[in-house]
Amino acid sequence: MRNLVTIFLAACSIGTFAQGSNVARRYIEYQEYQVNKNYSDSLVNYREMLEAREAGQEVESDGRFYRLFAPLTFYHSPARKALGLQGRTAMSDEVDDEIDNTLLGVYLSRPDLVENSEENLNKVGSVDNDFVAPIQQDAELVEKTEPIQLDLLDDITDSVLVTKPNFWKYKGDYFLQGMQNYVSGNWYKGGESAYSILGSVTMEANYDNQQKLKWENKLEMKLGFLTSKSDSLHSFKANEDLLRLTSKLGLQASKHWYYTLQMLAYTQFARGYKSNDYRVYSDFMSPFNLNVSLGMDYKVEAWNKKLTGNIHLAPFAYNMKYVSRDWFDKVANSWLPKRYGIDENKHVLHDFGSQFTVELKWEIADNISYQTRMYGFTSYKRVEWEWENTFTFNFNKYISTKLFIYPRFDDSNVYDDHHGYFQFKEFMSLGFSYSF
Repeated sequence: MRNLVTIFLAACSIGTFAQGSNVARRYIEYQEYQVNKNYSDSLVNYREMLEAREAGQEVESDGRFYRLFAPLTFYHSPARKALGLQGRTAMSDEVDDEIDNTLLGVYLSRPDLVENSEENLNKVGSVDNDFVAPIQQDAELVEKTEPIQLDLLDDITDSVLVTKPNFWKYKGDYFLQGMQNYVSGNWYKGGESAYSILGSVTMEANYDNQQKLKWENKLEMKLGFLTSKSDSLHSFKANEDLLRLTSKLGLQASKHWYYTLQMLAYTQFARGYKSNDYRVYSDFMSPFNLNVSLGMDYKVEAWNKKLTGNIHLAPFAYNMKYVSRDWFDKVANSWLPKRYGIDENKHVLHDFGSQFTVELKWEIADNISYQTRMYGFTSYKRVEWEWENTFTFNFNKYISTKLFIYPRFDDSNVYDDHHGYFQFKEFMSLGFSYSF
């Protein structure tokens, strides 16, 4: 009997313990459920607040809720309020109390979720618990006033000056230099190798309406003289003589290509002689060359605009060569007409064919530049080709030296036993130069 009572009491004790364990477990589960529910309710409320703000409703936001959504941190205020004797005071805030109660429940039920502490935050930077309430502006209503009528047109016309855009650009290059000069014996204008002086003027006036139309004009004038002891007939004579006008009218076809009508006209200033020769080999307007061509231009811009210029290709070109009748009658003989390809007893030559012109400038360095011009015309019976090369070395803004190399081919000229149809000219000079 005693053993039976002992077993019953033990069973009751075990049942009571088990029942107590079940109650404790259910309490813990309820606490976890309550914490999760409070947290999820807070998220739902915050989402509703954000949706209301996006919809344009005025919603007062409170930055104090950041403690619920930031990584969980142990703050002193929840524990201070729970352990304090005075309880809730008149200075207590309902929002702060709810946040602290929520954090305290998480601290007690899930301390493993706490990742940081208020002490660590204070080491980095103190926590700012002051929240400035939005400033409410008290607007005062005033009576509606009549709009002020202003004569804006009079005010604008009196103070604004409208100017017409200028599409013209001008530039020029001038130099006066002494030089050492070499001319081949069969040079078509005559001349002699010697020391001499040379002056040059180049002026440009270019129109560009920044849309499709361009009109470029360049006038080149060169005149040089020399004296030679070997020449007993002339005290001085011209060894460099050029008067050339180039005019191009272009209509843009693409970024770099233009439909172009080009006019090229050139002659010289003074008479051309050879040493100890009384004959006049050339004169002003004798010869005079006129070339009109229709084709396309390609605008060259390469190497960060250090190489610039244009290439003119013209499948249709008209070329006229003219010598003055008075001059021609004075010096006409059997050898002169063949010198310029003009038939005997005539003073004009008309040719139709193709033509090309290449003009490039390369800024090799800050004080070194190379400028080239290549011109060619063919009537498919004769060929005229010129290649001008100028190397410029600038010592400063006003002092420079130039090297000029000028080969030429013209099979309408008289054949030379030494040079054939080729002609060559070269000079080097040092002196004053100016550009703008």
